[in-house]
Amino acid sequence: MVDREQRTPLYGVVLILAALGAAMAVSYFGPTWFRVTVYILAVMVFLVGGVMTFRDYSR
Repeated sequence: MVDREQRTPLYGVVLILAALGAAMAVSYFGPTWFRVTVYILAVMVFLVGGVMTFRDYSR
């Protein structure tokens, strides 16, 4: 279980980078409704990634 706890922050950073990349990718192209949908999903993924990255395992 210790190995899993060490990988969790890495997964969080990957989720944050994926959310930022998706938001950057659609920032200039595509219909407005699609951009808004991607932005909303990116915020949710960013929050999950932030929780995974900064979760405290120092019990």
